[in-house]
Amino acid sequence: MIVLTIDQRDSRHSPDRVDGLVARLNADYPTVRAFERTAGDELQGVLDDGRAAVELLLDVALDEEWSVGLGVGSVKEPLPEQTRAGAGEAFEAARDAVERAKHAPASVAVTGAGPEAQRLEAELQLVAEVNRRRTASSQEAGTLVDRGLSQRQAAVSLGITQQAVSSRLASGLWSQCRKLADQAGQALDRYAAEFDGRKNP
Repeated sequence: MIVLTIDQRDSRHSPDRVDGLVARLNADYPTVRAFERTAGDELQGVLDDGRAAVELLLDVALDEEWSVGLGVGSVKEPLPEQTRAGAGEAFEAARDAVERAKHAPASVAVTGAGPEAQRLEAELQLVAEVNRRRTASSQEAGTLVDRGLSQRQAAVSLGITQQAVSSRLASGLWSQCRKLADQAGQALDRYAAEFDGRKNP
């Protein structure tokens, strides 16, 4: 199972944003147990879809207001209805991960048994860091392409040439990051399956 624990950075000097993020994540991503505030400025949710977990982690990490910890492992069954009441290795791993994320590249960390967690952490930190450094114009072009638009359609939407769209995607390493994130999502799905009895996807 996959547990994500997310902590608002510097919450003492900024407005509380937890409830807004909880609502958005529960609306946009499939969960086994919904995201909810666990304590103070933290929120936590449970997923069993590695691809969705990677997409969610990178989504939240793009906003530099959060530290994101992803834990992988077993959970005590049956899972309680409330996320904050859950227990098991995945919850413990997520706690470790979010604490490390506070001082990690891109404020992202992954914890789990074995070397797979370390590899996934390095990949996701790299993608998250590139995403943060991407220019707004490159991010805008990539978002349109991710939504299914062709480069020509994105160019029309942005009022620029197709060549300009291609240049923005290339300068932001959009294709490379997307491929790496997709591979990380598949790997996380296989990794998490080892702990909850699912057949490897």
